[in-house]
Amino acid sequence: MELTTRIDIPKSRAHLTHRHKVLLLGSCFADHIGTLLTRDKFDCLVNPFGTLYNPASICAHLWRCISEREYTADAPEIVDNGDGRGCFSWMHHSSFNAPTADVLAERLNHALRTTARRLCDADWLIVTFGTAYIYRLQSNGMLVANCHKQPDACFQRSRLSAFDIVDQWTPLLQMLHSVNPKLQVIFTVSPIRHKRDGLHANQLSKAELLLALDRLTTDNVSYFPAYELLLDELRDYRFYATDMVHPSDVAVSYIYERFTDTYVARDEQEISRQCRDIHAALAHRVQHPDDPAHQQFINKYIQKITQLQQAHPYIDWSAELAVCHTPSKP
Repeated sequence: MELTTRIDIPKSRAHLTHRHKVLLLGSCFADHIGTLLTRDKFDCLVNPFGTLYNPASICAHLWRCISEREYTADAPEIVDNGDGRGCFSWMHHSSFNAPTADVLAERLNHALRTTARRLCDADWLIVTFGTAYIYRLQSNGMLVANCHKQPDACFQRSRLSAFDIVDQWTPLLQMLHSVNPKLQVIFTVSPIRHKRDGLHANQLSKAELLLALDRLTTDNVSYFPAYELLLDELRDYRFYATDMVHPSDVAVSYIYERFTDTYVARDEQEISRQCRDIHAALAHRVQHPDDPAHQQFINKYIQKITQLQQAHPYIDWSAELAVCHTPSKP
């Protein structure tokens, strides 16, 4: 008896390996997948501009990286709060906020340079669209990626159509493959529902995203059905977090498992499993760090890491080795 509607996902002809460099951009679901890929020791740069929800904002950031157009302290994106709390950028997450415009511009440019370098040598770009709704400033029509809790009256809200998204992304994808011909692009639609939009409006938004991505798919641009896996295959509130909007850890793990089954070859999955085992072991809280048994445990995992380093020298184990050589705190 089948108790779920299983989604058949064709295996990708291109395989993600631990030798590859990956860039992930988009909604917080991109953070979820990026965190798990990083845990499994894939070389990932995850949301270097902070969380980005809509296709237009992600598109704007990528064009800026390609052109390497840096920010200045008087850039229109940079705003002084005017209340002593410093400056923020309309196009970036609040984690970039800085005491002065000069400091903020330097932070933004550091992220820009880092991402531009990764775009040039990346093997994979994974983009997650969260919503088709965009916000523009009422004052000048400028697109914003983050409203920074400013009053609703500051913004004009509209919904991108599938045609809008295709028109924006078609030349961008062409340019990305001109700059980096080996680049494989994976699009996903976040299964997280934007409840504040209203559930009907959220469905309309997701529909525009899905229609657009259907038109953008080519030989080196694929679509991974994260949205359908949660909404159609899992399809139960036990797979949601307590807010009934975000996927639970179990759901994220399942979607990630289906993702790796689609894009990661079997031998690479075995490397991931070994990396995951080491990560889980070193994450344990130590009750008695001075116990000889604990040192024996640490030496065992240093040996495992050393063996993996010798077999796969392109995997960076510096963070794990630092944990092994740092005195544990009970």
